Amino acid sequence: MRARIWSMLGLGLVLAVSSAAAAEASPEAARTKALLAYQRDLVSVLAPRADAMPLLGAALLARPLPKQPRYNDFHTLIERAAQADDSIPAVQWVRLVDCDAKAGTCPNADALQALTAGAADNAAVWLIKLGTDTANGRNEAARDDLHRAASARLYDDYTGTALKALASTAGTLPAPAAAIDPAAAAGPYGVQVVLVYGMAGLLPQPQPGMQAAARMCAKGKDDGALKADCLQLARVLEWGSSPLARSLGLHLRETLADDPAEQAAARIERANLTWQVQNFARLSDRAPQDKALAQHLLALARHGGTEMSLVLAALRDAGIPADAPAADAVDAAPSTR
Repeated sequence: MRARIWSMLGLGLVLAVSSAAAAEASPEAARTKALLAYQRDLVSVLAPRADAMPLLGAALLARPLPKQPRYNDFHTLIERAAQADDSIPAVQWVRLVDCDAKAGTCPNADALQALTAGAADNAAVWLIKLGTDTANGRNEAARDDLHRAASARLYDDYTGTALKALASTAGTLPAPAAAIDPAAAAGPYGVQVVLVYGMAGLLPQPQPGMQAAARMCAKGKDDGALKADCLQLARVLEWGSSPLARSLGLHLRETLADDPAEQAAARIERANLTWQVQNFARLSDRAPQDKALAQHLLALARHGGTEMSLVLAALRDAGIPADAPAADAVDAAPSTR
């Protein structure tokens, strides 16, 4: 058994494990047990599918479950999703974490090779490789990775696709009554929103070498070619799929741009980004108590897109401006560095 706690972490609701709380014989523990059973049932129903997206959803649901049968475990399901005729790069991205960190096999080498071959226009792939090459002292390769990331067409960490896979599969079975908190007004939709957004926040995801890239670009002031690559990468990241990527892109522009006005604009945009993330987290936190909001967040996830597009759509639909109030933006900008 495990207990779940709500936490505003990054962009949503995180399903966390607490063995001490799970030991308590309480209504919350009973609901948690029912939620786990629901999660296992969803995996069992989805596992026989042959197409990539349901298998991806099943793999994501199975990842944190202990003692899963071999044919229904994360490794088997993500491998089957990778071999499906309609497989997509998002599957290989998730497959990156099908590895053993203690044995030093992370990220999954086969998945990384598949991504560099099949998704070479995605800067996120090269930042994954940059982090790996940096950690292994391959500095020349890491510099080439940075150049490839800067030359890429887009940045996508496939969180939006993972949310779509989870949201599209969460409704395969009705939420059991035992998993529904009677005090939560969203009812079964609250269970689904916990499962979808909580699972996306809980699962270990590949970590692109953001810090390694930032450290490398910090040397750009004394290296014209490196500076040019870093400013080009900044533009790719600013329009990337995730708030983390956008934040780094704005940081690079703020620290490397020659024009003080451009630096100031980047600071304001970073303050706006902080505003967007905080307000989306508040919406997510409120969803289990608001049926219409829970349904809407689930519909946005099922629609697909990127993490940033989902955040901005949710704020727009809730009547929350994307830009922070002017005074807040000026005050908050320095603190987001």
